[in-house]
Amino acid sequence: MLVTIGYLVVIFSVFGGFALAGGHLGALFQPVELLMIGGAALGAFFVGNSGKAIKATFKTLPSIFKGAKYTKALYMELMLLLYEILGKIRKEGLMSIETDVDEPHNSPLFTKYPNILSDQHVVEFITDYLRLMVGGNLNPLEIENLMDGEIETHHQEGEVPVHVITKIGDALPAFGIVAAVMGVVHTMESIGIPPAELGRLIAAALVGTFLGILLSYGFIGPLAGRLEQRLHESSKLLECIKVTLLANLNGYAPALSIEFGRKVLFSTERPSFIELEQHIKQNRAK
Repeated sequence: MLVTIGYLVVIFSVFGGFALAGGHLGALFQPVELLMIGGAALGAFFVGNSGKAIKATFKTLPSIFKGAKYTKALYMELMLLLYEILGKIRKEGLMSIETDVDEPHNSPLFTKYPNILSDQHVVEFITDYLRLMVGGNLNPLEIENLMDGEIETHHQEGEVPVHVITKIGDALPAFGIVAAVMGVVHTMESIGIPPAELGRLIAAALVGTFLGILLSYGFIGPLAGRLEQRLHESSKLLECIKVTLLANLNGYAPALSIEFGRKVLFSTERPSFIELEQHIKQNRAK
């Protein structure tokens, strides 16, 4: 919704301001200029990126237009799930969660939290390290190093679409200049035509520069910034899981372990201590 609103503000501000200043909007309609700029950008996109980067970019783009996924409600659900898992371990031992870890989609614990279960990467992150806790002899430091490595890899993979879109946005002004130069060349070869027609050709050429800059800073560039914010939010979710599980490995009770996880969340989504405690009590009462 915010992306759509932002785009509308850009369009009405730029084109509306041009019209209010007495400009003719028809002069800005130059489909050939758009073809040159868009085609050159698309070609450069395919040339400059591997198949994996192209696939990751196309897969990530639709998420920009969806609502915020990483909300306080999601984090509350995550911490409640972790609390139940760690509580079961405390009462029944590590081996009691073996079935839950091996088949999370059939687990009574995981199926209570569909928003978490729908994110395959998060489920795998939780179950993989619970599996190491159950069957491995790794100490907390070794598991922490492994978690840090996985989170870093996740962040690097998430940065690929960000870098791709940033480079496209940075290139658009240059492609706009290319389109403008082509328009100037066309104008110069038509120097014998009447001044009115010559003026229209010059205006069309200048629109190329205008469109390249507008598309770069008004449309494509902001998408990269939004994707980067989403990436930081997804990494924060994994960090919350990491801190909670490590706290439990170091001997802290489930209630205190999830408090460790709560403290690493961004302040805008972090529930208060009282909110989380009440949420746990309400869940127990069900």
